[in-house]
Order: sequence, then C-alpha cells, then structure tokens
Amino acid sequence: QVRLIESGGGLVQTGGSLRLSCAVSGSTLSGFAMAWFRQAAGKEREFVASITRRRTTTYYAESVKGRFTISRDNNKNTGYLQLNSLKPEDTAVYYCAATYGDPLIYDSRNSYDYWGQGTQVTVSS
Repeated sequence: QVRLIESGGGLVQTGGSLRLSCAVSGSTLSGFAMAWFRQAAGKEREFVASITRRRTTTYYAESVKGRFTISRDNNKNTGYLQLNSLKPEDTAVYYCAATYGDPLIYDSRNSYDYWGQGTQVTVSS
C-alpha cells in the first residue's frame, strides 16, 4: 500500500525558511508525479507546487513563485518543498500528494490518488 508521510513543519518568524519532506513507501517515487497543497484555517485547500515524473518539470502557484522550490530525490524515495521568505499568510497545514504518471491537470486535488496526513507551518510576526 502506498503511504506518504510529511515532516519538517514548525514555527518560524516572518522572512524565515523551512524545508518540508514527504517520504513515500510502498512504491518507488520514480513512478509518481508529486505535488504540495496547503489549507489555512477557514479556507479551502489550495495548490502550491508540483513536479512531473518524466522530466521533473515544476509548476508553482503565483502566490509562492520565487519563494518556494519543489524537488525530488528518487534514490531516497522522498520529495521536498523548500519554503523561503515566509509570510504570515503562508500559515497552513501542508499536504503532499502523488499519483502514477503525470496528471493532465497538475493543480487539481482530483488529479492525485495518494495523500499524506499533513504538517503544520506557522509563520509569526
């Protein structure tokens, strides 16, 4: 059974950085496209970033472009999201997601079959 486990969330001040990890078990990461979503209190879950399987092409939401970086290490079966220049509005639970192959619609929740439990990111001041 495919499982995704996020880690690396925590408390950080405005302008700080965090690195989130998503460990994949039950299958090799090389067979999957990966994405990150986030959900703030009282808001809908929104797309953050994705990376394809074939060419590791990356996509970003406009709100995080230039500040966040998505990457993957197939040898470690782990995906990453580097969060820089954090703002209070980045506060949310961050979820990693994956699906076999590459989805046609990269920023839709419905495109991904496997989800982690989420990790909390809180940005103060």
